[in-house]
Amino acid sequence: MIVHVLDGTYELFRHFYGQRRFNKGKDKPYGAVAGVLHSVLEMIESEATHVGVATDHVIESFRNDLWPGYKTGEGIEPALLAQFHPLEEALAAMGAVVWPMVELEADDALASAAHLAAEDDRVEQVCIWANDKDLAQCVRGDRVVQVDRRGKEIRNAEGVRRKYG
Repeated sequence: MIVHVLDGTYELFRHFYGQRRFNKGKDKPYGAVAGVLHSVLEMIESEATHVGVATDHVIESFRNDLWPGYKTGEGIEPALLAQFHPLEEALAAMGAVVWPMVELEADDALASAAHLAAEDDRVEQVCIWANDKDLAQCVRGDRVVQVDRRGKEIRNAEGVRRKYG
């Protein structure tokens, strides 16, 4: 089996800000949700059977206490914040495993899920659907790979070395 883990927060931001038609209209208040669901549906239609999605319930974490200037929820539009819970509910209804993160971040859940899945002998490959450089450290050979949807690239360990050094 191939396990797919997806950064739901990144995808929600990407659809909210990247596809303006989906962001704030009264007739489409959940347009970013629709965009993420479409992405997951494409995965399922491509025969993905094991999909997990991590989201950030709060943008702040313990890291804010450790590093001044670490990302915060300041400036995030209410129309975007309002889409997190509906996204999680819709993903669960589609059959995806959802990890709504409260004290840690979505990246932490994705890294943990990728590690656990890679340890399972039944898993052929783990695909991390996130462009985050921090998650590149999870890539292991061809077994755990990072999928860059924008760049249309699947990065194995060699691809990560080429991109990040």
